[in-house]
Amino acid sequence: MQKGTACCNHSFPEDYVPEHHKLVDEAYDHFLISSEQLSLDKACGLVRTDAAGAISTFEGTTRNTFNVALGKRVVRLEYEAYESMAKKEWYKIVGEAREKYHILGTVVHHRTGEVCVGQTSVIIAVSSAHRADAINAVHFLIDSLKARLPVWKKELLDDGSDTWKENEQVDLDVHQPTTG
Repeated sequence: MQKGTACCNHSFPEDYVPEHHKLVDEAYDHFLISSEQLSLDKACGLVRTDAAGAISTFEGTTRNTFNVALGKRVVRLEYEAYESMAKKEWYKIVGEAREKYHILGTVVHHRTGEVCVGQTSVIIAVSSAHRADAINAVHFLIDSLKARLPVWKKELLDDGSDTWKENEQVDLDVHQPTTG
């Protein structure tokens, strides 16, 4: 961050992050698991603030490919989640993101139940004063979600078979702080 950058109605020197930006706060860090369709506009609205110069998002959608070489196509996904544990783990992840990046607000909205091809399964939105922090935080958050959240995905295929997908193995050490 540059010297004199305004944030939350105060200024701070280069490489300084106000303590309240390092803390997870449900007023600024939003978590939702829902069987209802998700809205990118609503997610962005939750992190939008006059102090934000950037809002970066990730929208994961259900694709129809599984194993094209075998001629199989995904018809839909079914998600299950251990919601209370997922929320607790998500806030740990957000705390880690706040230690790495200068972020103002976060959102994760994740679907459960049936999610058809083309529909949104997960939305992550992050606001920050500068684009690099927002972009890098979104990347860290989606990788962390895929590796650590107790959310399980079953792919239902066009031949009537199905398969449970394991959480992805992700090297989270590749995510370095944007500044300082």
